[in-house]
Amino acid sequence: MDNDIRKYIKKNLETCELKDINDTIVSSVESKDEVVLPGLGVLFELLWNLSNEKEKKNIVSLINIAIKKT
Repeated sequence: MDNDIRKYIKKNLETCELKDINDTIVSSVESKDEVVLPGLGVLFELLWNLSNEKEKKNIVSLINIAIKKT
């Protein structure tokens, strides 16, 4: 993924409140527009990089459950 996308997403959200970040994620997911997937990927990457091994296992488990339910 292009570093410019990472910088752009981080710059746009760095001063946001929690509600704003939540609203951005909800809006992106609800739009079902593939154009927003790279931005969500950046947010996932940030989450993943800050997570410890236990949290990463939990994330993978939740993704696995979600895949099987759809």
